[in-house]
Amino acid sequence: MAKQLRLAVFISGTGRTLKNLIDRIRAEQLSAEIVVVVSSVANVVGLQYAEEESIPIEIIERCHYESLNEFSEANFSVCRAARADYVVLAGYFRRLEIPKDFESRVLNIHPSLIPAFCGKGYYGNIVHAKALEYGVKISGCTVHFVDQEYDTGPIILQKSVDVYEGDTPNSLNDRVFAAECQAYPEAIELLAQERISVKGRIVKIAPLKDQKRGGEIDF
Repeated sequence: MAKQLRLAVFISGTGRTLKNLIDRIRAEQLSAEIVVVVSSVANVVGLQYAEEESIPIEIIERCHYESLNEFSEANFSVCRAARADYVVLAGYFRRLEIPKDFESRVLNIHPSLIPAFCGKGYYGNIVHAKALEYGVKISGCTVHFVDQEYDTGPIILQKSVDVYEGDTPNSLNDRVFAAECQAYPEAIELLAQERISVKGRIVKIAPLKDQKRGGEIDF
């Protein structure tokens, strides 16, 4: 049986990913509850989803802190107070220093197949424009743990999408985001089922066991 995870969701804009997680939880497709939403920007559209669900909200803006360390500590203090099991970055555009007690407990989703088209400055449609410029035939998304650099943490799972002739950054973004809506909840559910282990860069996913028979079944 999956554990009911307590999630802190970090946003900076539209909150599309936050809404997807809320919808999955409501449909009982995700073994989690969102205990706090943290935004790096005040009055962004995405906060309405938290308000509609009566989820506590914290606004923590970088401009109010002298150092990255102080800014990061303010964010993770909120997560500790909310007793969050994991932090889920959902369209969050600020860099964070990950403290020791949150190592392998912060997740991000990137709109490419890492290590392609990732790193500092690669976000949103910039990623898709670069992919189309390079002429790739397959793109996709990557769910990974967050470390101290941009997009370099251990990869949990990836989903691919085809790239079509005539694609624009917007059209490719639509297909990649549809894949993200599947991949992020799937990765979180694997954590809820305690099937993920990390050794160095390698993330191992244990088979799902049939509780009645003690055997293994497909995810």
